[in-house]
This record gives sequence, C-alpha cells and structure tokens, in this order.
Amino acid sequence: MKFSIAAVTLASAISLSAHAQTEIQWWHSMTAVNNQVVNDLANNFNASQKAYKVVPTFKGVYSESFAAAVAAFRAGNAPHILQVFEVGTATMMASTGVSVPVGKIMKDAGEKFNPKDYVSAVAGYYTAPSGEMLSFPFNSSTTVFYFNKDAFKAAGIDTTKPPGTWPEVALAAAKLKASGHKCPITIAWQGWTQLESFSAWHNVEFATKGNGMQGMDARMKVNSPLHVRHIENLANMAKQGLFIYKGRANVPEASFISGECAMTTTSTGFYGNVKANAKFDWGLAPLPYYPDVPGAPQNTVIGGASLWVISGKKADEYKGVAQFFSYLSKTDVQAATHQRTGYLPITTAAFQATEKSGFYQKNPGSDVGVNQMIRKTTDKSRGIRLGNYVQIRDIEDEELEQVWAGKKSAKEALDSIVLRGNELLGRFEKANKGKKG
Repeated sequence: MKFSIAAVTLASAISLSAHAQTEIQWWHSMTAVNNQVVNDLANNFNASQKAYKVVPTFKGVYSESFAAAVAAFRAGNAPHILQVFEVGTATMMASTGVSVPVGKIMKDAGEKFNPKDYVSAVAGYYTAPSGEMLSFPFNSSTTVFYFNKDAFKAAGIDTTKPPGTWPEVALAAAKLKASGHKCPITIAWQGWTQLESFSAWHNVEFATKGNGMQGMDARMKVNSPLHVRHIENLANMAKQGLFIYKGRANVPEASFISGECAMTTTSTGFYGNVKANAKFDWGLAPLPYYPDVPGAPQNTVIGGASLWVISGKKADEYKGVAQFFSYLSKTDVQAATHQRTGYLPITTAAFQATEKSGFYQKNPGSDVGVNQMIRKTTDKSRGIRLGNYVQIRDIEDEELEQVWAGKKSAKEALDSIVLRGNELLGRFEKANKGKKG
C-alpha cells in the first residue's frame, strides 16, 4: 500500500512537472538531413532550459504546410511558429492579424534583438517598408551549381574549371552525353533557378516595381528577349537529350544524389544532403550566366524560408518563442547549422566565425552561396516579393513543362506565364487595396 501511495505521488510530481513546461508548436517543411537538423535544434534548445518545449512537426512541402496553416488558423488551432517559404512572404505581409512581427515578439519578451546583426541581404527581404522586421530568417538559401567530378573526369572535362557560363554548360553536357551519360543536366526548382534567380543574376527585371518590393501593383516581365533566349536554349538541350526534366520543386535532386544526372542547379540547402549521401566526388560552383549580358553576373536572390509567429497565442508562449529565436541566433548554433546544411548564415557573426574556422578552405565551394548573396544589390536584384506567388510558381511549372515536352515554344510559354501571372497579381492588388506592400 505504501508503495502504491509513493508511486502515485511520484506520478503526480512528474505530471505537474510536465504541465509546468509550456509547449511551442513549430510546423516546418524540412526533409532528409535538414529534417534531422530541425529536430536537433529543437532538442538542444529544450535541453538548455526547463520552461519551454519546442515541438517540431513536418507538415509536408512548403505549399502543403502553408495551406495546412491557413486551415488551422481559421479553425483556431494554428501552430506558434510556421516556416513559410520566401514566395509566401508577400501574402503573409498582407494578411492582417495573422502574424505578430518578430521584432515585437523579441522586444515584449525582453530578448536582445538587433536587425543589423543579421546579414543585410537576408534581413532586408523580411523587413516591411516601415523598417520593421516581420519574420525570423531561418533557412535562407540561394541557387548554385552542383557537378559530379567523377562523371566530368570520365568525359574528359577539367574538374578544376567547372562551367561558368550557359554556353559552357551546353558544351559540358554534350561531352557527358558522348561519354555515355544519359542525364547530363537536370534542374530543380525550375521557376526559382531559371526565371527568378536567372533574372537577378543578369540584373534584368523579373517584375516591375522592383520585382514587387516597391508596391502591390507589380506586373511580370519574364518574356523579355533574354528570358526567351535562355528557355529556348534549354528547350534545344532537352531535344538533344542534354537536359533531362525530372519534375517539380526539389524532386530532381534525387537524380543528382544517385549519380544519374551529372549537373544540376538548385539550392545551397542541398549541400548537407549531397555531403551525407553522394557516393562520388562532387563540386559546387556559382550559377552559370550569359557572358554577353552587360553587368552579369550581379547577385542571386534569396530562397528558403523564414519563421513567422502566428497571432492569438498567450504571452508566456510568445516568451518561449522569443527565447527559441535567441537560441537560434547564437553564433555557435548558427555557424554550425550553416556548415551542416549549406543554408546561408543568417548573422554576420556566424559568417565570420565560419570563415575564421577555416571551414570554407577545407570545403571548397561551400562559400559560393554566401559570395553570390553579399554582392551589392540593385532594384532588379534585391529580391522578389509578389502576391499570390505560390500559385504563380505553379503556372511557371505548368508552362515550362509544355516547353520541355515540345508542345509550346519558349515565347508562347513565357507570354502565358506573364498573362496568367499578371491576372493573379491584379487580383491580389485588388484584394489588398490600401495596404502597404
């Protein structure tokens, strides 16, 4: 009997201890190595203090988690923290009452927070025209070029001088095919890498109004002669079996990891996965460009995602969110995350610490994304912030797929992207009339 009473007492104590810990729900879209990083960050923060417990939950790819969060918010059971990809930024900014600015969260909790500590190219994207930082930069990325050194050697291509221009990519692809490679190059995140980053890299407009950064009345401009020329070139490569389309979003990345495809353009955030799983020697290089375009290369634009704090939660819960963000911003934590994943360091201190440690020298190419992003930006290359952009990305995929299948010309597809995209931009502008972009 005494044992039973003692057991009940102990169980009650454990129960009270568990209830005393405030849970912070974090919905995310990270997979493979990056999913483990998310879990490790939450576990390490949880172990560093006893008041709060961050609970990370994978909710599908970015578009799926975004849709799930919208439904959850309407039902009154949204998470505290939502990872939103960069193309959802304009929609989040215009959604009055859905989120609480990260600056306010940190200030109210008494946590040290200075937007100037964060890499300007990253922080600037998530900052409102008023200067207020709205979301917390988390897994910021940019587009880079990956290549299989073993495949290059077999094709007689110099691995110390990877293709730096698109004409050189086409030549390398032809040599790879001649050596028996069935997939010389594939492309992941095709709209992001071949239209958005392509535009900024060549310092040409993707959309008017500074690509939407200066107002909601922006309209798309991806049917310029340069855009048409590039998509035509890729279409010709597809016809010759030099470029093999492997699907939307990051699906084509698996073809590079397996060794099936020898080259790809995708996110710096792919770095950790390649490092952990590729069974061949590989390299990382800057995004290719056209050498005859004045001012190219300029800088690539931000990708990845940031963490938005959803409204309607308790003050104590927000305090836990703020403490978690402070933990994520610690120089050693941020530097380790950057080095493990390939995502950009979000603070200047983390970048400097990584550089001092010799990491970039020991891992050639690991600083490519950082170097591409810290170049001086222009109104055409600062970033892309358009409303309804999740849907516009779908349009880009649909139309480009028509080109790769030989059913539409590059001009027809790009004209259609502009027409359909502008219709969605017009709807967004009308629905948010009077709000600041």
